[in-house]
Amino acid sequence: MDALSDVLRAVRLTGAIFFDIHASNPWVAATPPGQAIVSKIFTDAEHLIPFHVVTDGQCWGEAPGETPIHLTTGDVIVFPHGDAHTMSSAPGMKGTPDLTVYRRPGTGQLPFSMSVGDSAGTPAHVVCGYLGCDATPFNPLLAALPRVIHIPHRPGGAIGAFVQLAIAEAREQRPGGEVVLGHLSELMFVDVVRQYLDTLPAERTSWLAALREPFVGRAVTALHHAPAREWTLESLAHEVGLSRSALAERFAQFVGHPPMQYLARWRMQLAANYLLIGTDSIATIAERVGYESEAAFSRAFKKAVGTPPGEWRKRRGQTPS
Repeated sequence: MDALSDVLRAVRLTGAIFFDIHASNPWVAATPPGQAIVSKIFTDAEHLIPFHVVTDGQCWGEAPGETPIHLTTGDVIVFPHGDAHTMSSAPGMKGTPDLTVYRRPGTGQLPFSMSVGDSAGTPAHVVCGYLGCDATPFNPLLAALPRVIHIPHRPGGAIGAFVQLAIAEAREQRPGGEVVLGHLSELMFVDVVRQYLDTLPAERTSWLAALREPFVGRAVTALHHAPAREWTLESLAHEVGLSRSALAERFAQFVGHPPMQYLARWRMQLAANYLLIGTDSIATIAERVGYESEAAFSRAFKKAVGTPPGEWRKRRGQTPS
């Protein structure tokens, strides 16, 4: 099992394609910060990642402080940190978000169909979706991604196939379509991350870049493969075939944490996931993530997230009103 798949599973990535926008120049659609709407879209996600796919025509995507990006048919733009942003027919246009449109439908099926702009203007078609995930206790992927990712259309690419499937599914409105669209958006995001990784310069250091570095990548994979093992820096260095000092230096350079600190934080994320998705006792979860006693695990978990595991499970398990 690879580390990227591990993280995406542990942070409970969930997708939804929400809006099917038919636009005509001039037009602007403003999206509020993710924190303002995440609970309206996903009942149990902490963090929101908006994305937009231009399925016909052209437009601009822009986040405050970032250079406007020109998008054409087949392009995808993603805002990994949930920044407020605009999609518009021209750069620099401003709009006011309408918070009332962000709601799960009581009846019917996503996506919502919307028309914006002057019906006589040049048309464009944009599909807008969101990905929900956990940001705490530890999501190394988010920290490794920029504020904006633009993936230009590539004929024959996987993203193009996902988009075409999504368009067909949205038009047909078949039973189960909302689930299909959600999974398609998750697959598309994974491919966006892959393509972003492929474009990183060789000298770039980050958690994502670490996955392609021979020694650090093997070390991260080993920790993910056996998180409950009684790892030491020496045993990990032996596992990947590098000296302790060289591994410690290289690991911290890429990942931003020493190996054992990374392992401790990753164990807390795994534990948080187990607390939310299952009914295992805290003692069982403690053992699964490498703690010999429930007391030691509870102390470590409280230090990481601020509350004991039982209290945290109860609070996070409550559905927002």
